[in-house]
Amino acid sequence: MRYFNGFSLRGEERFFTPWLIESDYAIAGFSYGAQLAFENALQSQKRIDRLLLFSPAFFQNQKPAFIRAQLRYFDAGHDAYVAQFLKNVAYPSGIDLKAYLQTGSKEELEALLTYRWEEEKLNALQQRGTVIEVFLGAKDKIIDAEAAKAFFAPLATTYLFKEAGHLLQA
Repeated sequence: MRYFNGFSLRGEERFFTPWLIESDYAIAGFSYGAQLAFENALQSQKRIDRLLLFSPAFFQNQKPAFIRAQLRYFDAGHDAYVAQFLKNVAYPSGIDLKAYLQTGSKEELEALLTYRWEEEKLNALQQRGTVIEVFLGAKDKIIDAEAAKAFFAPLATTYLFKEAGHLLQA
């Protein structure tokens, strides 16, 4: 299986072990990595049976001012931004993610904030035989889980964990 890491993270896939599939025909990604995993699956000429999207970064319901503010905060102090970001990713579990830190770039942050999930692309991938599963935490402090659920539920098998946050841990 091919796995794509979240923004500013490396090795966090261990948190998703219960749902990961050992297969040469599966791709998974967390948050920003979910966007990358989806695009990789879409562009791939290889057989892909399953695409697992853990807390996909979903900001298309946000106003441009929100995106500009996030980028300004990152510019003003990327260490402080990433530290707060990791706390929000771990919420409500309180897991210390410092051991998984791989500080991302402003370009990566901008890419994840401005990415647009498209219904047509999801449908095209499914028509090729790929099963898409989306995992969301209702207490997510990074994305609006209800907006993401409203978008993904008609298009893919979608799971909402009521007591979990972005990291899918309670």
